[in-house]
This record gives sequence, structure tokens and C-alpha cells, in this order.
Amino acid sequence: MLRVTLSVAFCMLAAFPAHAQRAETGPAKPVEAAPPRPAEKTIRPRAAVNRPSSHMEITERLNQNTVSIISGTPAGTYLAVAYDMSAVLDDAENLRVLPIAGKGSVQNVRDILHLRGVDMGIVQSDVMGFFKQKGELGANIDSRLVYITKLYNEEMHLIVNANVKDIKELAGKKVSFDLNNSGTQFSSRIIFDLLGIKVEEVNMGVADALVKIKSGEIAAAAFVAGRPAAALSKLAKDPDIKLLPIPYTGALEESSYLPAKLDSQDYAALIPEGQSVETIAVGAVLAVYNWPRDTDRYRRVSRFVDAFFAKFPELQKPPRHPKWKEANLAADLKGWKRFPAAQELLDKTSTTTATSTPIDPVLARQQATRAAPADVAEQERLFQQFLAWRKQKKAP
Repeated sequence: MLRVTLSVAFCMLAAFPAHAQRAETGPAKPVEAAPPRPAEKTIRPRAAVNRPSSHMEITERLNQNTVSIISGTPAGTYLAVAYDMSAVLDDAENLRVLPIAGKGSVQNVRDILHLRGVDMGIVQSDVMGFFKQKGELGANIDSRLVYITKLYNEEMHLIVNANVKDIKELAGKKVSFDLNNSGTQFSSRIIFDLLGIKVEEVNMGVADALVKIKSGEIAAAAFVAGRPAAALSKLAKDPDIKLLPIPYTGALEESSYLPAKLDSQDYAALIPEGQSVETIAVGAVLAVYNWPRDTDRYRRVSRFVDAFFAKFPELQKPPRHPKWKEANLAADLKGWKRFPAAQELLDKTSTTTATSTPIDPVLARQQATRAAPADVAEQERLFQQFLAWRKQKKAP
């Protein structure tokens, strides 16, 4: 009997140190059991067995009609435009548009072609020629990267110290071309080269660049975005910085850049009241991966295209970004191929907006003025071209 008692006592003493050690460090966190993989068959109560199936159903329902748009940084226009599309086109589970903040045009092309989960994105029209020439993404890039529509023109903003009078004064000085792989970086390199001005390129965001311009660490910052760009339109007046004119030369015209202007209504802090600054512009494009017709991703993008064209007039109304008023769904884009679903919709209608409302002559006149703000003759030529086009469309 004594031997049995001692044995029990010894077992209790042997177990006590481990229990005491756990007590010193506090109670252990409960371990949550991971849900079983769908393929596994586990014996569980009925409610638990139903959870994986319900989870999969919700996942499938949320994903089957969702498309994503890679855009830009909060400083520019891309993100605001992508959000507008989300706000106007979202239709519960029938269609969901997911805006994604991106790095800019050049990186967006890479993301559209290679990043899982990215269906489309906003890019500059001149990137197609760049990638065709460079060959980085393959010789057939124009068959894989196509477009739904040209959106609007993006203006180049050249911010400098107030003492700088002419763009030629920037030669040999530090100029920020925005972030690496951004559309601004890409276009700025081309534009300064076409102007014959060699600068020392540095790369940083607009907010950082403004600080360094004031401190004298850099001479200027280039920024390509649709006016009014959020990063500049809300600035307080500062006598040390301003927007510098960019001359529109023959070399720029041959490279498909357009003349444009910025005025005090866009940037009250940077342009004196009632004045404007001449600059240049490049087209912004809603680009998409050219999914094969028999794929689910093609079906999703096609659903987006249907909603985008049908609700396009809503995008041109307040409070959407003013740049939507420049968009023309039927505008052809040199060097680009159109996404088949978008082309088919355009082929079914005789209007330039692919909606029931044809473009208004007043709007056409406004667009001609924006396209050639400093050239009245060119404005008239563009407007007459529109009138001739409309007459041809009305002919039986």
C-alpha cells in the first residue's frame, strides 16, 4: 500500500514543474483550426461542413464579374478617373470595377501584360511606339496590348523656381522626371531630347520635388497629368515657384504631341489671374490585355465595355473629373488596335460616343480649341473636319 501511495505522489510531482512553467508565462493562446481544403473530406458537424462550400460560393460570386484597372498615384489624374469609373459603373454583383493605385504609364503596361489580377489600365498613347521600338515586351506587343478608348489629353506641367524665365536655362541642371517607370519619366526624356535640352535627370514624386525646388536642390520638375492635377491645383500661392511655358516645335508635332495650355482657373497659385501658360499634351488611353474570346477574362472585360459605353454620358457630368468632357469613344488611336468587344459596339452605332446622343457641334468647337489653343487656323480646320465627318455619317 505504501509503495502504491509513493508511486502516485511521484507521478504528481513529476507533472507539476511543467504546469508551473506554463503558469509563469501566462495562459497559452487558443489555437484556431484551419478550415479544410475544398478537396478534403473531414468528418465534422453539418454546420462546419457547409462553411467551406459557402465560402467558395461567395468567393466565386464576387470574382466572376469583377475587373481591375491599374491607374496612377494620388498626385495625378489616373486614380481619380479610375475611381469615377468605379463609382458610375459598379452594379452590385453584376459588375464591380476595382481601381488600383499604380506607378504610372510605363509600369502600367508591364502590369497589364504580366501582373496577375490586372485586366486593364490607363497609359499614355506614346508608350506603344516606345515598347515596339525597344522590344522589351516582345515584337507582337500591339496584338497583346489593345485599347478600349482614348480618354483625354494629358498636359505636361513644368514647375520651376520663379527666377527661371526660359526652358533653355534648365540645360545642365537637375530636373525631376517624376518616379521611375512613370509616364512622366518616359515622355520627359523624349520631349527634352526633341527640344535639344540636356538636363540631369533625377526621380522623385511631385510633393518632394516642390520642396527641393524651393530649397534650390533641383531646378525644375516635370509632371504629365490631365489638368487640373490634384497635386498642383490645391497649392497655396507661393512666389518662389511657377509653371514654365514649353514651346511647341515641329519636332514635337512630328512625334504626335499636341499643343495645349494651362490657365489660372486650373492653377490659381501658379499662374496669375487671367493668364495662361503654353505647354504640350499626350493622349491618355484605357488599355487592356487582349484576352482570347473563349476566356472568362474576356467575358468580364466585355461586360465592363457594355456598361462603360452605355453609361458614358454619366461620366461627363459633375462631380466627375472635368477631363471626361474631352473623351471621344470613337477616336482612333494611331499604332493601336481596339479591343474586339469595343470595336463591335462602335460598329453598331453611327455616333461618335456609341450612345444615343451624337456629339454636339459646340463641344466639337471646344475640343478643337483645346487641341490647338494658340492656332486659330488649326482650330477651324479641326472643326471643319468634324462637320465633314458628321455630314458623311448622315448621308444614306
